[in-house]
Amino acid sequence: MSYNPAKKLFELKQFGEFGGVNPSVTDSSTFTFLKGETMEETFLGHMEGCFLYSRHWNPSNKYLADALAAMENTESAWVTASGMAAITCALLQLCKSGDHIVTSVTTYGGTFAFLKNWLPRYNIDVTFVDITNPKQVKAAMQPNTKVIYTETVTNPLLQVSNIPELAKIAHDNGAKLMVDNTFTPMIMTPALHGADIVVYSMTKFINGKNDCVAGAICASEAFIAQLSHVNDGTAMLLGPVLDSLRSSSILKNLHTLHLRMKQHSRNAHFLAENLSDLGLKLIYPGLKNHPQHELHNKLMNEEFGFGGLLALDLKTHKKANRFMRKMQDAGVGYLAVSLGYFKTLFSCSGHSTSSEVPLEIQQQMGLSDGLVRFSVGLDNNMEEVLEKIKGCL
Repeated sequence: MSYNPAKKLFELKQFGEFGGVNPSVTDSSTFTFLKGETMEETFLGHMEGCFLYSRHWNPSNKYLADALAAMENTESAWVTASGMAAITCALLQLCKSGDHIVTSVTTYGGTFAFLKNWLPRYNIDVTFVDITNPKQVKAAMQPNTKVIYTETVTNPLLQVSNIPELAKIAHDNGAKLMVDNTFTPMIMTPALHGADIVVYSMTKFINGKNDCVAGAICASEAFIAQLSHVNDGTAMLLGPVLDSLRSSSILKNLHTLHLRMKQHSRNAHFLAENLSDLGLKLIYPGLKNHPQHELHNKLMNEEFGFGGLLALDLKTHKKANRFMRKMQDAGVGYLAVSLGYFKTLFSCSGHSTSSEVPLEIQQQMGLSDGLVRFSVGLDNNMEEVLEKIKGCL
């Protein structure tokens, strides 16, 4: 079942206040009313199209949220000041003390730390599983399980989650499926396959410039209304509001996302195939030897490729550091965390973005001490880049 997120995005008609082709930037934290009664109704969430205070909603954030909902095939969306704000607010809206979460053990380090170290303080239990093993997922479900949480393509091992199967397990047990789609915007549409909530770090591919930090929650109108409720909405009461100027710039960048994802995917696939031919241990969903290659094929929106992330296992941290230093010196890209930038970024995951995961758990999940994660950039000279990488090995 394929979806065209770029088409849905471009079908939106959003204009500026005075007919500008770009929506106007709302540079106001508060909004005026002609009558006190209208203010009261807006505060209670009963007035469509009226704005009260920018921590609740503002027009700039609403424009971006509407665009994201169109892209993700969800009824609504909410934007936040970081990806972690999106993840934590959504989970805390779904769960209370005494509840239980089933989650992938292979996940972003910050998410792992929140699930492993922070939630137990509030008596929310978490079971970590191999998300590619449905028997483990089913066995972990409990009567008080409220959420199955995963990433579409996991960080950093690039496992592909079987969204339809996970959705069935969740729904059969009265739980929700929540999916982080940060690695695969446009490529995957989790809501189309049964996911109830889709979250993003927009810092990465969606914005694409590494000049801001932002997040998003895409879900049903009912769930977004709960998140933003003045009395008990986590996104409202914890206050992770995204600045309207940033919303406006991300919205403009969003309209080039389809072009960027295709190029990220082309470049990463080119490197993966050629480096794999050298006999290197390499992980990329586009390679036929990837365990979930066929699953990715089945779930993806085909024209956008297999994504811009690949992982190369050099066995030891020392070899990884030497290799990455050589690549930076050779002009391949930057030794830096994060992803989705227009230049290639690389880091040793176990010692950076997954360092919150204890060493013994890294070993259990198969995260090598020398795993180098590449976020492949938008280079237009991949043959030259490949030769530079070969020279660094």
